[in-house]
Amino acid sequence: MVRIRLRRIGRKKAPVYRIVVADSQSPRDGKFIEIIGQYAPRQSEGGLNVNEDRANYWMNVGAQPSDTVRSLLRRAGVLKRRHETRTGRLVTSSAPAAVEQPDMSNVVPISEDAAAEG
Repeated sequence: MVRIRLRRIGRKKAPVYRIVVADSQSPRDGKFIEIIGQYAPRQSEGGLNVNEDRANYWMNVGAQPSDTVRSLLRRAGVLKRRHETRTGRLVTSSAPAAVEQPDMSNVVPISEDAAAEG
């Protein structure tokens, strides 16, 4: 099975991880198929870079992200945009959209006698 997971790089006490696509049986820092991003946990801003197109491609062909990578993809907004495109709708906020009421100003009410005849 193909997995999307982290591969550790960087020096001692300063971890940096690459988000890679690899076979599930290869070692953590071993052979991989493709690099699709990078994660630097000690960096406050800009510590997460993901190639969204390639991540979506690999998930479409069946690659399963690890738990940590799934949370990173969620944080980057990749999974939300993927869900929105797959369902065919754009969800911009979590609040339910207001239902627009139809314009009833030009509707003429029907009496009960007229409804019974027709």
